[in-house]
Amino acid sequence: MTRQLSTTDRTTVRRGSAKARTERSDLHAILDAGLICHLGLLVDDSPRVLPTGYGRSGDTLYVHGSTGARSLREAAGGVEVCVTVTHLDGIVYARSLFHHSVNYRSAMIHGRARDVVDADEKWRALRVITDQLAPGSWEHARQPNKRELAATAVLAVDLAEAAVKIRTGGPSDDVEDVEADKAWAGVLPLRTQWGAPEPSADLPPKFEVPPHVTEREYPA
Repeated sequence: MTRQLSTTDRTTVRRGSAKARTERSDLHAILDAGLICHLGLLVDDSPRVLPTGYGRSGDTLYVHGSTGARSLREAAGGVEVCVTVTHLDGIVYARSLFHHSVNYRSAMIHGRARDVVDADEKWRALRVITDQLAPGSWEHARQPNKRELAATAVLAVDLAEAAVKIRTGGPSDDVEDVEADKAWAGVLPLRTQWGAPEPSADLPPKFEVPPHVTEREYPA
């Protein structure tokens, strides 16, 4: 059964409402395909937007950073935050500059961050974040020790209040510009692809690139 996104004043899409998506599965798909989110909040009445790694578990989004970062401490204190993830899929070239656009998938989550203090949940959250950015590494590399855990802050943001917008397709040209037939129009797709792995300069030659790196495919 399809679950719907929340409908609140903050998540009601007013500009470009035709691009709004209401199914929670669209939110999950956008988050699962991403690598970096942007966490926005006010610190001393000044806006800050922090790029950081994240991971999703069910309807909870986990973000992490240094316990020494004031922004994360402020977020953990219960202030309102906004988290965004955006994928740029192409540049839309129209016959008029006014109708130039981009194809994209975007998600915006509103709420209050929760400081993850339970040891078991923090451990699970860090694995979720690791699997989002570098799947396979949790089993391959050394896991966090007590000192590293103490230096790492993990925040949880509930996905209860979220908005999703997606644009696909070609330009929305005015009829007169189409009929004038004076300019090229279409879409220049943008695709991200992994390059060849580059071993660390201090890595002994006995090591081959592990399968979880060589078999990595960028999420669609």
